[in-house]
Amino acid sequence: MRKKKPIWKRNLLVLSIAVFIAGIAFSEVIPFLPLYIDTLGKFTHQELNFWSGFVFSGIYFVSAFVSPWWGKLADKKGRKLMILRASLGMAIVLATMGLVTNIWQLFFLRMLQGFFAGFVSNSNALIATETPKAKAGQALGTMMSSFTAGNLLGPFVGGALASIFSYRVIFYITGGLLLICFLLCLFFVHEEGFKPVTEKKLDKASGVIKELNSPALIFGLLLTTLIIQAATNSINPIVSLYVRQLMNGHGGVVFISGVIAALPGIATFLAASRLGALGDKIGTHKIIIAGFIGAAILFFLTAFVFNVIELGILRFFVGFSDACLFPQVQTMLTKNSPVQVTGRIFSWNQSAMYIGNIAGPLIGSTVSGLSSYSMVFIVTSGIVIINLVLFKINVLRNLK
Repeated sequence: MRKKKPIWKRNLLVLSIAVFIAGIAFSEVIPFLPLYIDTLGKFTHQELNFWSGFVFSGIYFVSAFVSPWWGKLADKKGRKLMILRASLGMAIVLATMGLVTNIWQLFFLRMLQGFFAGFVSNSNALIATETPKAKAGQALGTMMSSFTAGNLLGPFVGGALASIFSYRVIFYITGGLLLICFLLCLFFVHEEGFKPVTEKKLDKASGVIKELNSPALIFGLLLTTLIIQAATNSINPIVSLYVRQLMNGHGGVVFISGVIAALPGIATFLAASRLGALGDKIGTHKIIIAGFIGAAILFFLTAFVFNVIELGILRFFVGFSDACLFPQVQTMLTKNSPVQVTGRIFSWNQSAMYIGNIAGPLIGSTVSGLSSYSMVFIVTSGIVIINLVLFKINVLRNLK
């Protein structure tokens, strides 16, 4: 008779599939979103750029503010409920985007998408609390690999669908994908170890902080997340422009830029789970330090490439350093947070991530405007080194 799988393993399997589907859903609309915006009115080139940036970034501003509130609710009502809330809410919102008739309606719905955000972070929080601590690194690495794979596949799926259907139909399909995530989690995810937080002192952040064995360690990790995201996203606004410069404006710049942009995600997908398992054995903090050192060197070298082949090789290896960082920080948060406040800690981490998502492109565009594209990579390398120093000061010193 076959032995029944432990519930945490079944949850990991189902949620890995769900975040993979969600990764496709979230990223498949990105390639044509500016084109969809252009159909909603008569915009000048400058107005189109403005609205594209505004619609893209609005979701991060809202999510950064509401994530801690959802995290508090997760600790009281359960992570599964928050997963269902996020998936169903975003399914409705994304599908409704196919019905808009002007830019303001689309902008409002993108903000509403940010309000309902938290599917992936709450899925991670559920896995973190239900999985044995000794397996947390590998489990969270698996979740990261699944979401990254979906994110990589999404733009290709979106592009293929856009060649067959209208933009509006793709939003309906995206809503349908998120509805599938909702149904998977509703029927096949079980949160058996959850104990609702009823203590009133934990309603406030100060009460949560008092529950932590080492607040300095946790806040050091949150700062690490913010800087990691800022560094990773600082080069996003200029990658395609850097490619065009290296190719002297000739050849398939758009295609090559897409390939270059996808390479780090491919490496992260291949390595995240394995590095998580290695961190469980030798110490997660050692994996993070290796990631910092690797990222600093790779970003610095990228400033001095002569062609897109060298750029592609370095960007691919950056994906391995990415796999050493964000999922491993989540693992350290899991291993050093009391179960009753895990939802809150993960929501704070998500807010830090969103703030980094906002700050990174601003840093990259400002530095490239004042200096050069190469200088963006040098500055980013410096940011990573600063993060390494702060990690050693704020985290390793408080690690037990």
